Amino acid sequence: MPLKVQVSSVIDRPVAEVFDFCARDHVRNHPRWDPDMEIEQVSPGPIGVGTIIRRRNSHSGTPVEGTMEVVDFEPGRAMGTIIHDGPTETRGQMRFEAEGRDQTRLTISAEFADLDESMRDVLTPLMERSVRNIKDLVESQV
Repeated sequence: MPLKVQVSSVIDRPVAEVFDFCARDHVRNHPRWDPDMEIEQVSPGPIGVGTIIRRRNSHSGTPVEGTMEVVDFEPGRAMGTIIHDGPTETRGQMRFEAEGRDQTRLTISAEFADLDESMRDVLTPLMERSVRNIKDLVESQV
């Protein structure tokens, strides 16, 4: 059975601003909130369904090459991806929900097809760090 991990935080900025930072500007900003990641968009055009991104993930210490395909892109609501890091497949989702007038609940979830419950204590803190970094980065923008 795949491992599912979900984390969320309320960010003191409107949904459109958080969505733009996380989704529309994903390639530029992902390495800012996750310093163990290098990414490069390899398909042309603005990010959306079908966008292909090359990844280099160093979370485990040893870099792992992979790809990410955007499979869901709903402006102001969600971005979903299928990630292949080496032989591992992960389905990722970012959801954006208004919490009052100028706040956004960002929820990041991931389903790791080839991992079991024993990896939860490793992956959850990494995802929590990303959400915390996103919150800090977005809230510090002028």
